[in-house]
This record gives sequence, structure tokens and C-alpha cells, in this order.
Amino acid sequence: MEAFFGILIPFLGTTLGAACVLFMKRSLGDIVRRALAGFAAGVMVAASVWSLLIPAIEQSGGMGRLSFVPAFVGFWIGVLFLLLLDHLIPHLHVGSDRSEGPKTKLGRTTMMVLAVILHNIPEGMAVGVIYAGFLSGNAQITAANALALSIGIAIQNFPEGAIISMPLRAEGEKKGRAFLGGVLSGAVEPIGALLTLIAAQFVIPALPYLLSFAAGAMMYVVVEELIPEMSQGKHSDVGTLFFAAGFSIMMVLDVALG
Repeated sequence: MEAFFGILIPFLGTTLGAACVLFMKRSLGDIVRRALAGFAAGVMVAASVWSLLIPAIEQSGGMGRLSFVPAFVGFWIGVLFLLLLDHLIPHLHVGSDRSEGPKTKLGRTTMMVLAVILHNIPEGMAVGVIYAGFLSGNAQITAANALALSIGIAIQNFPEGAIISMPLRAEGEKKGRAFLGGVLSGAVEPIGALLTLIAAQFVIPALPYLLSFAAGAMMYVVVEELIPEMSQGKHSDVGTLFFAAGFSIMMVLDVALG
């Protein structure tokens, strides 16, 4: 039951963020978007290191000097997996006029939602795999570690929910549909977390690979999407400062609760 509620926490963050469209009249400005992208990137980088890669290496301690191998291999598989999805799924990033992936007749709204879904897949996997580690009785992963990751992702999901729902509203969607679009973009996280949690129960020895796989997928999103977005235009230092804020908050959460 603890794991069930844990995997829903990030989805709650997205839903609350998407609800901003019901109360705010103006769309998010460029500086605000860059700040939120930087914050999300900072959280994801810190989560990848403290919550995923370090536990993956610690669990492989019996391999001695080769304890880095599972983390290295899993990380690269995660990067390549997201690279593949990036080329297979048509999507449009917020603030961009050019879609990515295969050519399609899908509307802008649909492709914007798909872009956030693509972003959220590794986050859901990360939550699922860390709760799988906790349920397996792994000494390196406690309930507090898993909760810290869920809360950290939920915190950065709040602005993400707003980032998708507000532009949808600006595109001409009604408030209800814009809110629903934001909610649906985050629904992939608990679904992905649950599927990963179930799958991981059958491959517990592969847990270090799964942890680092999620880390690699998250880092791909950070470098491919969030860092370019937070660095665009003037005042790029705003994104950098919020990156540092997100990184430090996630680091404190993981260490303090762990």
C-alpha cells in the first residue's frame, strides 16, 4: 500500500500544476518557462545521481573495481531507449514551431501533450524501480529514499503541469480541455511506475541495471530538452539559478529523508 501511494505522488504534482489553468488568466512568460525548465532539470539530475546511480553502484559492490559496470551499461541503455522514442514518437516541445519525430497529421495540441508524455516516461520508471528495490528488501533503498524521489519528482511536476496546460489554453483550448491535457500528460507516470514495479519483481538481480537505466533516460531528457529550453534568449542565468535550486532541493530531500 505504501508503494501504491508513493507512485501516485508525482501524478498529484502534475495534476495540481495543470489546475493553474483554471485560475490563471495569462500564459507563462518566457522567463518563467526558462526558470521552471531549469528547476525541473536540477531535480532530475540530482535524482539521477543520488537516488539511482549511487544506489546502483552500491548494490554492485560485490564486483569490486567493476562495480561501476551495471550502472554504466544500464545508463547507456536508458539513453539509447529515449533516443529511440524521440525518433519514433511525433512530438512538439512547448515554445517550438518545429515538430520532432516522424511526420504526422496530428494537431499541435496532441503533439505538445506527447512531448510531455515522452518526458514523463523515465520519471515514472524511476519511481517504479526504486519502490521495487524497497519492496525487495534491498538494504541500500529504504522507504524514505523512495519517498524522497517521489516527492522530488512531484515538486518538479507541479510546474510541468502548468507548462503544458497554460500553453494549451493559449493555443485556443477551453480551460477544461487544457486542464485535462495537463493531467493526461502526467498519467503515464503512475502507469509506467506500476508496470516497472511489477516487472522488476521478477528480475531483482537486474535492479542495478534498472536503476541506472532510469537515470540514463532522465539525463537524456535533461540534456536534449530542458537545458536548451532554460538557456534560450536573454536572462539565461535565471534558468541556471533555478537549476541549482532544483538540484539542491532534491539533494537535501534525498539525504535528509534517506
